[in-house]
Formats: sequence, C-alpha cells, structure tokens
Amino acid sequence: MPDRLGRDGRPERGVAGPRFRRGRRTLRHHPHQVGWHGPGWYRGESPARIRAVGKARGIGGGDRRSVGLRPRRFRRGGLRGVSFFRLDRPVQFLKGVGPVRAEALGRMGIVTARDLLYYVPRRYDDASTIEPIGQLEIGADVTAIGRVRSKGVIPTRKGLRIFQAVLQDDSGMITCAWPGQPWLERKLQEGDLLLVAGRVKFFHGRQLQPREFTVLARASDDAPTQMIEGHIFSTYPASEEVPQWVLRGLFEKNLGALLTEVPEEEYLSGAERGKLSLPDLAEALEALHRPSSMDAVETARRRLAFDELFFLQLVQAQVRYHETLEKPGLVFERTNELIRPLHEALPFKLTDAQARVLREIYADMGSSRRMNRLLQGDVGSGKTIIALFAMLLAAESGRQAVLMAPTELLAEQHARRLKELLEPLGLSVYILTGQLKTSQRNAVLGALRDGTAVVTVGTHALIQESVDFKDLGLVVVDEQHRFGVKQRMALGERENPPDTLIMSATPIPRSLAMTLYGDLDLSLLDEMPDGRKPITTLLRYPSKRDEVHRFVDEEVEAGRQAYIVYPLVDESDKVDLRSATEEHERLSNEVWPHRRVGLIHGQRSSEEKDQVMRAFLAGDLDVLVATTVIEVGIDVP
Repeated sequence: MPDRLGRDGRPERGVAGPRFRRGRRTLRHHPHQVGWHGPGWYRGESPARIRAVGKARGIGGGDRRSVGLRPRRFRRGGLRGVSFFRLDRPVQFLKGVGPVRAEALGRMGIVTARDLLYYVPRRYDDASTIEPIGQLEIGADVTAIGRVRSKGVIPTRKGLRIFQAVLQDDSGMITCAWPGQPWLERKLQEGDLLLVAGRVKFFHGRQLQPREFTVLARASDDAPTQMIEGHIFSTYPASEEVPQWVLRGLFEKNLGALLTEVPEEEYLSGAERGKLSLPDLAEALEALHRPSSMDAVETARRRLAFDELFFLQLVQAQVRYHETLEKPGLVFERTNELIRPLHEALPFKLTDAQARVLREIYADMGSSRRMNRLLQGDVGSGKTIIALFAMLLAAESGRQAVLMAPTELLAEQHARRLKELLEPLGLSVYILTGQLKTSQRNAVLGALRDGTAVVTVGTHALIQESVDFKDLGLVVVDEQHRFGVKQRMALGERENPPDTLIMSATPIPRSLAMTLYGDLDLSLLDEMPDGRKPITTLLRYPSKRDEVHRFVDEEVEAGRQAYIVYPLVDESDKVDLRSATEEHERLSNEVWPHRRVGLIHGQRSSEEKDQVMRAFLAGDLDVLVATTVIEVGIDVP
C-alpha cells in the first residue's frame, strides 16, 4: 500500500482528496451535527428564511442537506472562517460545555447561547448582609460564607442519618446540619466554599440548619476569600446534573463574549430608553449576571420585564389584527323587530354598565370589523342578558347565533332562561348536547342546516364536524376558561367566520385580562343590578371550626344549602391542607350524620359530577363538599 494512505485508501489529513479538489461543495456532517448545520438550526425560522440567512452569512447555499462550505475557506482555517449568529448557535460550542453537558443543559431549557444569556438568577445574596461566622448569634436568621473544614454523617438512635459539615472563615467556625440528607457527603468536599442561609440553633453549641445553600467554589478552585467583600452572589436555578458552581463557571467563561453580541439586538433608541428610564439591553443583562448593587439588579429586571410585556403585546396585536381586521367581518343590521319587544318586556331595568357594554357590542357587530370581544363580569352582573341581546341582533339580520356552555347542566339552564324570554317573541330555542337521543339530535342538526334553528344553546357538541350551519353569525362562549383555545376558536375557523363574544365570571383586573386575552377587546360589567343581596365575607380561624359547623347546620335547618370547598382532592404529604375526600367522610359520619352530604371534585367522571350537581340543584343534598370544580353560574335557589 502506498505511503500516507489511510482508511478506505484515501489520503491522510493534510492532503486534500480528489473529491474535495474537484470543487464539490457538499461537506458531509456527522449525525451529532445535524441539529447544528441542518434545517431548523435557527429555532423558530422557516426553512426558506434559514437558507436565505445562511447564504447571506456565508454558511451555505440553498441546499438544505449540506453546510455548503467553500473549499478555500475550509482549507484555510476550517470552521473558524464561518460566521454564525453567536446568540443562536448551540450551547455545546461555548467554552466549558461540550456534547455531554449540552444535553444536561438542554433538559433545563438551555439549548442555545441565547438561552444561557437569558437564564437569569433566581436569588441574590448581598455580601454586605453576610455576617462573620464568629459573630452569629443563636436564634438569628443569618447568611454566612465559609470553607468546609470537616464533614461526616451522624446516625441517630431512631435511624435518621444527619450530614454535618464544619464551616470556617477568618472569624471562627460553626457546625451546619442537614437532617435526612446523607447523600450530601458525596456532593460536598472539604475545602468547598459554601454560602448558607438559615436559623442558628443551640445543639451542643451553635448549629445552623441551612434552608438553602450554594457551592460558590470547589476546593480545587482558586477563589480567594477576599472576593466575599462587597460582592453580590447570583444563585441560578440548578439541577443535579448541572450544579450551581458549574453554571457560575459557564457564565464566568462566556458572559463577556456573549454580551458583545447583544447591542445588535437593541431595538430601543437612546431617547426612547431615556424616556422610559430603562438601561440598554447589554447593560441590563450584565447587571443581572454580574450585579454591582441590588438597585442595578432591579433596574435590569425592569428592562427585561418591559421587553417581555412589549413583545407579548406585539404578538397579541398581530393576532388581533389577523382575527378582526384582516378577515372580513359580517355587518349586522338592527331592525328592533326582536330587540325592542324584549327590552320592553324585561321585568327589570338594565344597569348603566349593561347599557354601555351593549353599545360597545352593537358598534362592533354593526361594522365590517369582525368582533372578537371578552365580556367580563362577576356572577350575577347580568352577562347572560347581554349575550341574549347580541344574539337577537344576529337574528334580526337573518343569521344564526349559538351559545356554548362547558357542561350540559349549564347549557340546560341557559336554554330554560332563553326560552322564557324568547318564546313570547315567537322565537324557538334549540339545544344540542351529547346526551340527546339520536332522533332529537338529528332533528336539531337538520334545523341548523336549513336555518330553522336561529338561536341554539349547546356544549362541545356544537363544534363537532357533523354540525353544519346555514348562516352562522354570532358565537357566544360562556365560562371561557373551561374551554381550550382550539375548542373556542373551532366555530370561528370558517370561510365566513362569525363574530365572537366570550364571557367570563372570573374576577380579573383589567391589566391581567389584557395580558391573558390581549387579542380580544375587553368589556367590563362593573355594576351589579338593583335588588341584589349584598355578599358578606367573613374570616374564621381553625379554632372556630365548630362554630362554623353549627352555623351551617342552623342554615340547613332553615331550608338553605351550603357549599364547603377544600383545596385538595386527597391528602398530600407535601402540604398540610385538608382534602375534600377525607373531610366528606368525616363530615358525613361525625359532624352531620343527620344531613345529606354530597361530594364533587375533578377526579370524578363527568356523569358523576352531573348527577351530584343535579341532586344539589333539586334540593336532594343539604351540603356539598367540593373542590374548586364546582360550577360557576349554576342557579341554586
């Protein structure tokens, strides 16, 4: 065999092979490089965008299957000549990472250099508040820093194993104890620099049981004790695979280089930042990872919070434009043929808030702009009557309207209310739920297809593929938080999408509502109708539980009913809270054995929950023990 021939008879490195000399542009990459070089390298970008950007940056041509390196560039310096989006390149290629650690970081959500840069600390410890170990007093809640001078596991008579470590600084020593955590002996080594926080107790001398601790440096690191003075320590969300000291090391090695790439992403001008009292992006990120003061940390946090909310609003504005302006909307014409008779027949007067909201809804429905509106109001504020007036405007325009409820019980209640108000006007109300008989269901489906069903109330059955409408104009969704996004939008994904009115009884502030539903216009019913009984809210401590039980028993004796709501379905070892299941058994057998006590929670089937709610509604139950799954909006006399 000739000299300098390697595997497969090809030349060894240092001499370009014939395939390469002939000018072929394709460089085959190994499987582990596919995520780097191949399609999808820039996360969130389309393949066309990736190819265009890659070509502009000199990474390759239009071939999605290859890197497309030019031979001359490769011979001169390999990959060193290739230009990358530094913040979008895989974290694997940062200093101190590598393939194995990159996988561990990926499990923490850190996939690119950008992810690492925006992996901000969860806590800061100001060294100015750190006390010398020799001055720690018993009973004080302290933060201290010291080197591990000795360690070991101490067994107790009851079988509990306690890990102990003696920490020392220039002022003295103290014993730290971690009961039930003997595995820390493998994690901590003598000479490690620890930051500990907790209460100092007396147990054979001063002892500190840290509620939190952080490894600031390993024994092998040359971290001078003098660095403690005037330093603010950043503590990151860590994992067993990537501990705190590893994260600190990664930022120490890479932060400076990453920050040099940030100015290209700054989108606010100096004047805009000055007006908003915000630092530039690079300054903010540096302050979060290398804070000079806690004031600088707060200023940097405000900048990132502004960016997060700004881009969220930007995305929501795009969605809102697409949903309301880009798609052509239906124009509804008001004739008062149905609206005026209903208004005159109402046994009550609409509140000023209801009148204002109706004007907002009618303005939307009367324009070519598609309505996509959230109606928020507390229970009893009159949302249903607003929805009915909106449905009548659709009916006057010759179109169909549907009201979708999350449960059959709530759908039946809405249907009863609407029938009472609409039948005198000569308008029938149809209902479509999953429990209808086949003949009844087919009749409703036929009425929807031929347009006979002008007003329809239903559940999820309304969004099934077998349901066709002749001319759907308005969709009203009640208790919107009980539906998924795709469920709520299914009726709107039509060739001529209907207007949408979404109702919620969840009392949320306007700012939060705009954050959660920024793609919707917001109408607030902030006024309760006249004649509503005031709601009295009282706080009673656990020591008064027997008094509360006696009060509930007296109210039941007077012919009333009661809900008792618990935060958990079953008992938990993690939180000391009462559960609905155990309390239902105790209340039924010990507190109210003479009462009819029911139970409802999210782990019961839909049929069981429906049966329990119907029994409570019919008065067959006196007390209903529940979690927060209890129906909002159900009328219980």
